[in-house]
Amino acid sequence: MPRVCGALCPKPKRTVLRNGAPPRTVPEVSPREPEALARIPYSTPRLVVLALSIRSILLATRELKIVRDALRAHVEVLAVDIGPRTPFTANSLERAATYIKSIFVDAGYAVTEQPYQYLDYRVANVIGSPAGAAGASDFYVVGAHYDTVQATPGADDNASAVAVMLELARRVAKARLKAPVLFVAFTLEEPPAHLTRQQGSRVFVQQGRESGTRVLGAIILEMVGFTSPRQHYPFLSRWPAYPAEGNFIGIIGNWQSRQFGHTILRAFRNNARLPVESLFVPFNGWILPATRLSDHASFWDAGWPALMVTDTAFFRNPNYHLPSDTIDTLNFDFMAELVTSLELALRELPPVARRPSRRFGCVSRRLLSIYG
Repeated sequence: MPRVCGALCPKPKRTVLRNGAPPRTVPEVSPREPEALARIPYSTPRLVVLALSIRSILLATRELKIVRDALRAHVEVLAVDIGPRTPFTANSLERAATYIKSIFVDAGYAVTEQPYQYLDYRVANVIGSPAGAAGASDFYVVGAHYDTVQATPGADDNASAVAVMLELARRVAKARLKAPVLFVAFTLEEPPAHLTRQQGSRVFVQQGRESGTRVLGAIILEMVGFTSPRQHYPFLSRWPAYPAEGNFIGIIGNWQSRQFGHTILRAFRNNARLPVESLFVPFNGWILPATRLSDHASFWDAGWPALMVTDTAFFRNPNYHLPSDTIDTLNFDFMAELVTSLELALRELPPVARRPSRRFGCVSRRLLSIYG
C-alpha cells in the first residue's frame, strides 16, 4: 500500500493567478492539518480557501478509508484466518508472528525475534526496528500482544491493537522522529503466562535490563477497537468528569509516567476526531489492579515509564475473552483515528536525554519501584 503523507510531511505550494496580478503562492492543506486553513493570508481569494477546505475534507476521507481498509485486512488475518492464538493451538502463534514479521519487512524495518521456551513450546516476541534505531541503547517502544486466550478469535483482544501498531509502524517508517522507536509484538500476555516470568513483555524487559538498554517510554496498545453507547467504570456506574458513552480512547499511566503521558496526551488532543481520557495511578496501580492488566505493568515494575492505550477492555466490551470477540464488533473508523493520534504522538516524543549517573540511577529506580 502506498504511504499516505502524515501531518508534518513537506507541503508543496502552487501558484494562483488572479486578474492578471503577479503570481502568489498558496499553501496546500494536509488532511492531517486542517488548522492550516486558519494560517492562509486573509488576502487569499475566498473561493481558493473554500476549494482548499473541500479538498482537505476529501483527502482526509480518502486517507481514513485507506487506513481503515488496511486495519481490517490485518484483523482478518489474525482473528479470522488464524483465530485463537495460543501455544496450545497448533502453529497459531507461529503463523501470527510470521505475518507480523512480513508487515515489518515490507515497511522497511529490520526484524528480530526474541525466542524463549514456554513449557514444551518455542515462543517469541517480534521486534521491528527502523534504520535509525539500529544498535540504539535508549529508545521508545510501541507494543501490543498478539496472543489470545483459548476459544476466542481475539478481534478486539488483541488483534485490534496489533493492527493499529502495524499500520502506525508503516506510516512512520521513513519519518524523521526525534528518538528511536521500536515496535514490539509481545507473546504470552494472556493467562496462564500472565504475571509470570514467561510473559513476553517481562522477558523483553528482563533481557533489556541485562543488556544495559533503557526504555524511555513504552506505549502499550491493549484492546483498541470497541465503542459502545454505555461506558462502565470500576466500583461506580460512572466516574465524575468521565464520559457516560464509550466512544473515547483511554490512556493509563503510573505516577512515574506522568511527564511521558502528558506529552502523549497533548499530541492526542490535536486530533479532535478521537476523544481521549487519562488516568494516572500511584503505587504502580496496585490500588486499582485493573489498571495493571496488560504489558505496560512489566515496564512499571522495572521503573520505566509506560502507558496503556485502551478502549477500557471489559469495562466497555461485553465480548471480552469470549467466542463473540469477532471482527464484526470492531469500529474501524475509531481505530483509524487512533493511528492518526499515535502518529502525532510519535512525532512529539522528546529526543534522547543524557543518562543519569549510575549512583543516582540506582537510588531513583529503587524509589520508583516502591512508589511508582
